[in-house]
Amino acid sequence: MATDNPFVQPAIPKFDGHYDHWAMLMENFLRSKEYWNLVENGIPMVATGVVLTDTEKKHYEDQKLKDLKAKNYLFQALDRSILETILTKDTSKDIWDSMKQKYQGTTRVKRAHLQALRKELETLHMKTGETVNEYFARVLSIANKMKANGEDKGDVAVVEKILRSMTSKFDYIVCSIEESKDISTLTIDELQSSLLVHEQRMSSNDEEEHALKISYGGRRQGRGRGERDVIRAEEVSTKLWWSAIIVTSLDIFQWECSSKEKRG
Repeated sequence: MATDNPFVQPAIPKFDGHYDHWAMLMENFLRSKEYWNLVENGIPMVATGVVLTDTEKKHYEDQKLKDLKAKNYLFQALDRSILETILTKDTSKDIWDSMKQKYQGTTRVKRAHLQALRKELETLHMKTGETVNEYFARVLSIANKMKANGEDKGDVAVVEKILRSMTSKFDYIVCSIEESKDISTLTIDELQSSLLVHEQRMSSNDEEEHALKISYGGRRQGRGRGERDVIRAEEVSTKLWWSAIIVTSLDIFQWECSSKEKRG
């Protein structure tokens, strides 16, 4: 039986061309190794003519050793083609600054990327047959890309976007959530949980309906004409009864949503 091994080292984030995402992961990795201060600020320089004490010399040598280890992690994160362009860099800070300058992009490029992401999020809608988890993954992927480019949408904006872009089969639960909950304090996780419960109930109802159809189909086989006529009459009556219930429910739902819109 597999068990968690406390001595397993975390994987070094590999640079895949997406600088902002990689830089966030790599910074966190280097912080966990207590090397980030060196990467960010570099090794403190010793002024010419200054004589260091034995303690200061030891500290300086320790810093140089840590910097070499930080460089090693950065080297392992890069493929050969990129590595060959930074081999002349002396310190981990030099490597980090070089990567940032080459791959982070200019302000104008970021602005254009953000504009494209805003449009993508604005036109995004849940697809027919798409699950709640799948749709949330698509929305959050765009929101996270926007955050990486300097624009944090926040929970409220994401929640509102999801609520107004679900498929029609979620209309009832969306209306219920908007009526019963404070959207300004509703988290993305809470919304996802509520929609998942509704989705599971709908799936369960569909399975029960399918089972009933199979059951009634089997009962019809082998019966005489008179029995089939009685069954058909019962089925028509049942269908009419359910149709009346559905129409009434839809009328109530439309009235509730219409009243909500008028109050809003």
